[in-house]
Amino acid sequence: MVVLSIEALSKVKKDKQRGEKKVLNGIDLLVRAGEFAVLIGPSGGGKSTLLRLINRLEEPSSGSIFLSGKDLRDYHPVELRRKAALVMQKPFMFPGTALDNLQRPFAYAGVEFPGRDHPDIQGVLETCSLPTELVLQDARSLSIGQQQRVSLARSLLMAPDILLLDETISALDRPTAEKVAHALRGLCREKRLTVLMVTHDLPLAEKVASYGVYLEGGAVLEQGAVAGFFGAPQEEPLRKFLTQTSFD
Repeated sequence: MVVLSIEALSKVKKDKQRGEKKVLNGIDLLVRAGEFAVLIGPSGGGKSTLLRLINRLEEPSSGSIFLSGKDLRDYHPVELRRKAALVMQKPFMFPGTALDNLQRPFAYAGVEFPGRDHPDIQGVLETCSLPTELVLQDARSLSIGQQQRVSLARSLLMAPDILLLDETISALDRPTAEKVAHALRGLCREKRLTVLMVTHDLPLAEKVASYGVYLEGGAVLEQGAVAGFFGAPQEEPLRKFLTQTSFD
């Protein structure tokens, strides 16, 4: 089943020095249920803009995006952002404890808040490698890496159709980043969670992803199953990018 379908998507932005700048140019992309797709490419290639368009923080200049078969424009913004949950590199924490932050989706939905011992809370804490006692700490006093994981856990509690990750675990040490990424990959396999992750961490991407997308200059230049994508790229831009980027 296709969860995300993008057709001929383009985005033009105003540039004070050069007038208009085409950030995305004719993007076509399908992401299927249970897929862990990684979006890689040089900085400034349009990766973060693409995620913002899927979450409707920005609007496309042309083209269409469909989520679970429905045009994004037909969703109420609140409903859309529950179904396409965007977790940014710089996390936003609401005032209060980490638990208060985890309970926010339930507050917005108008349902009873789960306590810290609730299976749903414990499940996302385990997925995100967060200790139970951390939930009673002030959220804004946490480290950036901890805040990133609280933000990720909060989004998982919404049970989204697709999880959009924009360098979401970039502040974590290598073992923790791998543990969280592998836990998410497990959810993709077991619960058909769908993930689209922007990352510059190519070794991690190769380990956890099932599908790769290479974006450069606002265009998708190559995409495919991760084994061939990283192991035998077909196009010169991706071969050059992988050669020049460290896999240490």
